Amino acid sequence: MTTAPTDTLSRLDAVQTGRMRARDWLEDSLARIDATDGRVNAFTLRTTERARLEADAIDTRRRAGEALPPLAGLPYAVKNLFDIEGEVTLAGAQVNQGQAPAGADAVLVQQLRASGAVLTGGLNMDEYAYGFTTENSHFGPTRNPHDLTRIAGGSSGGSGAAVAAGQVPAALGSDTNGSIRVPASLCGVWGLKPTFGRLSRRGSYPFVHNLDHLGPIADSAGLLARVYDALQTPDTQDPGCHAQAVQPVSGELAQGMAGLRVGVLGGYFDRHATAAAREAAQSAARVLGATDVVQWPSAEEARAAAFILTAAEGGSLHLPDLRSRAAEFEPLSVDRFIAGALQPAHWLLLAQRFRRIYRAQVQALFAQWDVLIAPATPVPATPIGTEWLELDGARVPCRASMGLLTQPISFAGCPVVAAPLWPESARGLPMGVQLIGAPWREDLTLRAAHVLEASGVAAVRPAAL
Repeated sequence: MTTAPTDTLSRLDAVQTGRMRARDWLEDSLARIDATDGRVNAFTLRTTERARLEADAIDTRRRAGEALPPLAGLPYAVKNLFDIEGEVTLAGAQVNQGQAPAGADAVLVQQLRASGAVLTGGLNMDEYAYGFTTENSHFGPTRNPHDLTRIAGGSSGGSGAAVAAGQVPAALGSDTNGSIRVPASLCGVWGLKPTFGRLSRRGSYPFVHNLDHLGPIADSAGLLARVYDALQTPDTQDPGCHAQAVQPVSGELAQGMAGLRVGVLGGYFDRHATAAAREAAQSAARVLGATDVVQWPSAEEARAAAFILTAAEGGSLHLPDLRSRAAEFEPLSVDRFIAGALQPAHWLLLAQRFRRIYRAQVQALFAQWDVLIAPATPVPATPIGTEWLELDGARVPCRASMGLLTQPISFAGCPVVAAPLWPESARGLPMGVQLIGAPWREDLTLRAAHVLEASGVAAVRPAAL
């Protein structure tokens, strides 16, 4: 056995060619989790026995001369709202701890298993995905691997932190209002929120049916594209899955940006960004050739409407438990759930009507542009427990405001890659940018991500743990 390669794409190739065993790669990952998770707190569940069986099965197939699937040997973990067969699906909630174990894996977990990836466990999150910081009072806060005194973002904070800490090369998360993009930005990793309805949500714990997306986080743009390809499957049993066919993108990354029209978002996205966020967006704009400032339509109104839908659907979903077990809910979310359940019905109707108009406005914007750039979060990672931020001359609540720049985009259902940059004004912390495409054009956002990575401007940096 030759010396094992260290980067993920090389390791995938080494497993395929027999230069590395899947079991050895897994044991490296498990050792890293053992060494670091006491400080990071990314994992809430370890599936070590299952992982070793999956890795050994890959090695047995290779020894038998079988062709291996494309992600053979890849260690990964999932936000703990994905069903894992035989395990309780927590969704970050104490209320769920007494539920029956899942009878089957979530569809996306099945897809990754069929692609040869090896599941190492479940990851911490904000309770019921209602938050942007993963300061979970039940399971403890997940800490940012680049500064353990700071938040990892949320609600997929465990997913972002596990990849940033080098525990796993890839993870699955969910994104309703920014819950993949916020932790990707704050932890300095790559994240993809696909088009609304692109990937099956069957077997994941719901939050807001009209806004929930599932997607991957990874340690490189190339791996992000490969994992996304493996996740694609039309699912007629999921009424929220609208994809008609698989559209692979990983083979198209090298096409670059030739002929693509790229702009950078101003107005709302500039006003609500600090110097570090603006610096990151401008660095990406220079590499991608974006010289024009573009105004995104009705961003403020879209964020307000997203809040209404989120609160109403989330509150309605949990109303029975709120009536009988409110004391067991996360203190950071229980009042918002109750308030959401009490919203007047006509607010929800107005938000839905506005959404139809808004989507048409956004679609018209993409008749002129192929990829748009914006900061992913207003600020780099804040210290755990931070209550307030100063943005655009106003004092705003920190936890809710981490989604200021992501909510208007997900409300339109557009695909977005969060790319990790490291602006000087962030003083050693990562700062993500959003690469936004028209619905169903994940390929263009991932091509832009590949160009940023190839230029060296966007990259995952090792965490000094």
